[in-house]
Amino acid sequence: MTRRIGYAPGVYDMFHIGHLNILSHAASQCDYLIAGVVSDEMARLAKGRNPVIPLAERIAIVASINCVDEAVAETKPHKIDTWRDIGFDAIFKGDDWRGTPKGLALEREFAAVGVEVVYFPYTLDTSSTLLRAALEKSVNSRQTGTE
Repeated sequence: MTRRIGYAPGVYDMFHIGHLNILSHAASQCDYLIAGVVSDEMARLAKGRNPVIPLAERIAIVASINCVDEAVAETKPHKIDTWRDIGFDAIFKGDDWRGTPKGLALEREFAAVGVEVVYFPYTLDTSSTLLRAALEKSVNSRQTGTE
């Protein structure tokens, strides 16, 4: 029997329950889970800003999660290039990608090479974007004395 290798890419900035949910769900769907931690440069290209937590620290945090077998830096803009480098049978994404142009392109690309795209529920109540906004609001209110 061959083992099923899964790949769960993400920035994993300000690690929170949404990240843990994706990784836990992903681990339940494969025998070996690789978490691709998006580099600062790739995050800047995709989101227009740098992560709060440096890449080396984000990799260390993700690697310490029990359900993650391996954490690697994701330095390529196209997931198919990462697949060519490390190889995996399934890629896991939040369902906020489902039905979007990026998600549909990902599905087409990976269907051509026999890789399954698996979507998991996006945790609406918590995201790094929301945490970052709350942090910035807190810092700004302290600076202006409007706490």
